[in-house]
Amino acid sequence: MTSLVRPFRALRPRPERAADVIAPPYDVVSTEEARALAATKPASFLHISRPEIDLPPGTSPHSDDAYARGAASLARLVDTNVLVRDDEPGYYVYRIEMQGRVQTGVAFAASVAAYASHRIRRHEHTRPDKENDRVRNIDSLNAQTGPVLLAYRANAEIRALVRAATAASPLLDATGPNDTRHTIWRIAEPRRVAEIGAAFEELDALYIADGHHRSAAALRVAEARRKAAAGSAAARPSAEGTRGSASASYESFLAVAFPHDEMRILDYNRVVRDLNGLTSDALLARLRESFDVEPSAAPVAPARPETFGLFVAGRWYRLSIHSALVPRTDPVASLDVSLLQDRALAPILGIGDPRTDKRIDFVGGIRGLRELEQRIASGRDAAAFALHATRMEQLMAVADANQVMPPKSTWFEPKLADGLLSHVLD
Repeated sequence: MTSLVRPFRALRPRPERAADVIAPPYDVVSTEEARALAATKPASFLHISRPEIDLPPGTSPHSDDAYARGAASLARLVDTNVLVRDDEPGYYVYRIEMQGRVQTGVAFAASVAAYASHRIRRHEHTRPDKENDRVRNIDSLNAQTGPVLLAYRANAEIRALVRAATAASPLLDATGPNDTRHTIWRIAEPRRVAEIGAAFEELDALYIADGHHRSAAALRVAEARRKAAAGSAAARPSAEGTRGSASASYESFLAVAFPHDEMRILDYNRVVRDLNGLTSDALLARLRESFDVEPSAAPVAPARPETFGLFVAGRWYRLSIHSALVPRTDPVASLDVSLLQDRALAPILGIGDPRTDKRIDFVGGIRGLRELEQRIASGRDAAAFALHATRMEQLMAVADANQVMPPKSTWFEPKLADGLLSHVLD
C-alpha cells in the first residue's frame, strides 16, 4: 500500500529571514493588497505567489509573464540564499498561535495516490479555471509552495510525538498577517521520522480542510509527469529504471495536518443584493413558514446550530428553524448552510445556485457582524444572514460519505502562511 505521508526536504527561509519571507496565502489577498504588503519587502513570498505585483498594472495573474516572473522571483531568493533546502528528508511540526488560540500540526508530503483513492478525503467541488491556475503554478515553479490544510481525528500517539518535538528549539519562528505567530520545528532523527510516519499510517483517513484546488492540481501534475517519465523510459530502454515511480516527488503534495479538535472554523455569512421583489415585512412573513422569527435589539451571532441572524431594513432578527424540517440523517442537507439555502434563499429569495448566482455574496466570519451591517447600510445589499459555524465533525461526516458541502461552508482561521515550507519536485 502506498504510504499516506512521506518526509521531505523542505525549501525554507534561513531562520533570520523568516520574517522577511512570510506571506498570507495567495488566495486571501487581492493584487492591490499584495502589492501594498510587498512594496517594502523584496523577500516577501508574495513576489512568488502573486507575481503580477511586479508587472505592469493590469497584467493578468494568469498570464505567461506572471508565471515566469514568479519562477524568476523564486530563483532569486534561492540564489541569494534567502531560501535554503534541508539536506535530508524530515517532518516538520507547525504551530500557529492567534488571539490566544494554539493549534499544532505536522507538515509532510501527502500521497497523491491516497488523494485519488479517497483516503485523503475532500468535501468540495473544484473549478477547472482554479485547477488550471494551480497546475501552471506548480509546473512553472517546479515546486508546491502553498500547503494544503488537512485535518485528522485527534490521536493520542501523534499528539505525544508532536509534544516531544516541540521540547526542542524551533527551526523557524515568525509573525505573519493578523499578528499570527508561526513556529516550526524539524524532525530529522531517523527513529523519530519512522515513528511519525507509522503513527499517520494507522489513521483511516485525512480530511482536506482548505486547499481542494491545490490537491486536485497536484494529482493532474502527477498524472502528466508519470506519462512523461514513462515516455522517457521507453525512449531509453537501457536506462536504469525510471523516475515515474511511487517514490517520485511529484507523487505527493505539500500539506500540514492538524488534529480536528484544535482546528477552528468560523461562520461564513451570506448577503443578498435584493429581496426578490418582496418588502421586508413580506420577507419576514414568508420566513415564518419555516422559522420562528423574533426581533433582537442586538446583533445576532447564532450561539447554536439551526439558528440564524437576519439583518434587514436596519433591524436584527433571530431565526430558529422548525425542528421537524431538519433532515438529521443526511450529513449535507442537515448543515446550517443547507437549511438556509433550502428553506430561505432558494424558495423565498430565488437564489437557486449560490455557486453561480450574482445576487449572493459571502462574508467570512473573521470580518464580524459589523461588516454585515455596513453592507446593508451602504445600500449595496438588501439583507444579511449570520450563520453558526460548521463543526469539524460535520465536515468529516460529509467527506466520509463521499459527498460535497455547499459552497462557502467553512472559513478556517488561522490560516497557514506561504513561504515558510515548500516542496520541490526533483
